[in-house]
Amino acid sequence: MAAPIRRQFTDAFKSEAVRLIRESGRPVAQVARELGIGDSLLYRWQGEQGQAESQGRTRQAMRVEQDELTRLRREHETLRKERDFLKRAAAFFARESQ
Repeated sequence: MAAPIRRQFTDAFKSEAVRLIRESGRPVAQVARELGIGDSLLYRWQGEQGQAESQGRTRQAMRVEQDELTRLRREHETLRKERDFLKRAAAFFARESQ
């Protein structure tokens, strides 16, 4: 059984969907049905856009920042593991030389 293909939506589509909710006055569930997406997805986009607007940024800028933060956390974890390994190696060789 093949895994379902995950659809990806552009930022323009997401913004337009949120604009439809705000300007039409229709319920989120109805707009979601018309667009062929889940209403929980549309609620999430609405929340993301609201959060971005409250901080004076775009959704894309927030995503870039979040991706950078994730990358830096991974890099930090790798460096921490390397540091711990080198500490143990130094302690091992210090004991061996005595």
